[in-house]
Amino acid sequence: MKDKHIVVGVTAGIAAYKAVDLVSRLRKAGADVKVVMTKNATKFVSPLVFGEISKHPVAVDMFEEVHDWNVEHIAYATWADAYIVAPATANIIGKMANGIADDMLSTQLLATTAPIFVCPAMNSNMYAHPAVQENLDTLRSRGVMIMEPDSGLLACGVEGKGRLPNPENIVKWVDFHLGKTDILNGKTVLVSAGGTQEPIDPVRFITNRSSGKMGYAIALKAAQAGANTILVSAPTELDVPYGVTFVPVRSAMEMKAVIDGYYHDVDAVIMAAAVADYRVAETADNKIKKQDSMALELVKNPDILAGLGASKAHQKLIGFAAETQYVIEYGKEKVRKKNLDMLVANDVSKANAGFDVDTNEVTFIYPGDQIVSLPTMSKIDVAERIIQALADL
Repeated sequence: MKDKHIVVGVTAGIAAYKAVDLVSRLRKAGADVKVVMTKNATKFVSPLVFGEISKHPVAVDMFEEVHDWNVEHIAYATWADAYIVAPATANIIGKMANGIADDMLSTQLLATTAPIFVCPAMNSNMYAHPAVQENLDTLRSRGVMIMEPDSGLLACGVEGKGRLPNPENIVKWVDFHLGKTDILNGKTVLVSAGGTQEPIDPVRFITNRSSGKMGYAIALKAAQAGANTILVSAPTELDVPYGVTFVPVRSAMEMKAVIDGYYHDVDAVIMAAAVADYRVAETADNKIKKQDSMALELVKNPDILAGLGASKAHQKLIGFAAETQYVIEYGKEKVRKKNLDMLVANDVSKANAGFDVDTNEVTFIYPGDQIVSLPTMSKIDVAERIIQALADL
């Protein structure tokens, strides 16, 4: 979303109040946002509110005093990187499907070549009406993105499908589609993430430090690249990325079982998870009471990455190495020992590349000791570079 020009079209539905939150979230995500309202939408929310949130004048009337010397509906249409219509009433959906341009918003939607995202919100019987569904199908056939409404208790008192989705989910949906490419179309990619938890007793465990941010960013970028993406994740506090198949696990043994089950049918595995090297030999059935001292016997977990490398057939295999010293030397050895196609190595002792931060500084290490070092960048940008490297492989 950063630096994208987004126009939000607000129509006369009771869910118009949610569009205020949508505009706010788009701005927080880094987008420059302008708002266009239908006249009737202004009866639900004042244009002043949207103006304060967006920091731009709100367009309503085709014939109001213009804010600059451009023809305003054309100026917005050419300025926009995307249009989001939320809430989208049956009326605006019908206008769009049939090429009607009788107000500022409908005229802009005809004039723009930017991608259009429509979020229907209305009474469930209206939404199910054949005319509305045919209009939505028409829009889909023209490449307009349609987000299915949520189900629940509607403002009219009816229980059913027709609620405007949570603005946070709308932002994720639009962001996902704006970042789409086709470099991994037709491929299936499995990504692991998070730090596995090895139980000591019902309330305690040992683990590796990991926020999961890098793996989740990779999964998002793989899905945006067109891959059927499976995210196998140990516990994290992160939201599941849009567009992925999510498989939660807890321990290293659980993660191994899930990945082994998928391995034959995937085209690539990216092991970004911080898998615990050891587990407790005997897990207590009940909480261990506090003692002055306690010894735990640990046994080695299977090396998931090495096992995948040993049985690799058609798959591409990318591993991670979080080191605190001798990063390149250890990385080269890991590529050889584990039969990797690429290793992503980083020094987690660095403040810009450690845990719980949004940046990373990594080095790609390939067989034959080929090395590509990247400067410090956001984890989402690192993820994009990893997915491009996978596509190149």
